[in-house]
Amino acid sequence: MAALNPPIRDWKGRDVWVVGASSGIGQALAEQLTRLGARVTATARRTEALHALSPPPHRVLAADIADAASLGRAVGSLFENGQKIDVVFWVAGVYQPMGSEAINLGAVRETFEVNVLSGYDGLSQVLEQWRSQPAQGPRHWVWVSSVAGYRGLPQACAYGASKAALTYLAETNYLELKRFGIAVSVVSPGFVESRLTAKNDFQMPAMISPEQAAEETIKGMAKGVFEIHYPKRFTRLMKLLEMLPYRLYFAIAARALRK
Repeated sequence: MAALNPPIRDWKGRDVWVVGASSGIGQALAEQLTRLGARVTATARRTEALHALSPPPHRVLAADIADAASLGRAVGSLFENGQKIDVVFWVAGVYQPMGSEAINLGAVRETFEVNVLSGYDGLSQVLEQWRSQPAQGPRHWVWVSSVAGYRGLPQACAYGASKAALTYLAETNYLELKRFGIAVSVVSPGFVESRLTAKNDFQMPAMISPEQAAEETIKGMAKGVFEIHYPKRFTRLMKLLEMLPYRLYFAIAARALRK
């Protein structure tokens, strides 16, 4: 079967923007892609963390993606003087465990502002720049979502909903942007060791490191798939649960919740 996206196997000379590069998967991606020869622009709020990346990226560009003005300045700077971007990894996100019985509207708004709305803003601004520049090669947008968006999960009423929205957006983008020569992928990790998963007080099966996650993401890009999900021993189970009828899924999920 033909690949859904143009495979990327050689990163040498590619201009890549990693948004959310100060820690976790974003940090690991920025570092691994730099080692592979990509010209990486690393973005996050914490400038000191970006300057600590090893090896150092081609460029450090600090921005608060939840602030429209800050994001606008970053995108403008990204494309100034005819500079180009071939691939965008939108990794930035926040997570706050939250059950339905203890909804914190402030945290819900922050979650959707960072995990979803900032992505709409960033995509819109980059597409405007891409439309004004002749394409010098394939362009690719990569959303980093989560298996938490597959189905409703306990303690994820804000985070899971935001990731479900992001995956939906990725599917729509894939259908609509292909005719403009823009490929779209979505990454659906399971549990990845980070400052976000450190907030959980439950057992997290099949935990992997950010470096492993970045490696699997790059392997998925080389295959040209639409969805890159890992680790397979966990995500395949989640995909099976996604296919179950509600009555059976709710029974399984409720049993897990009681444990």
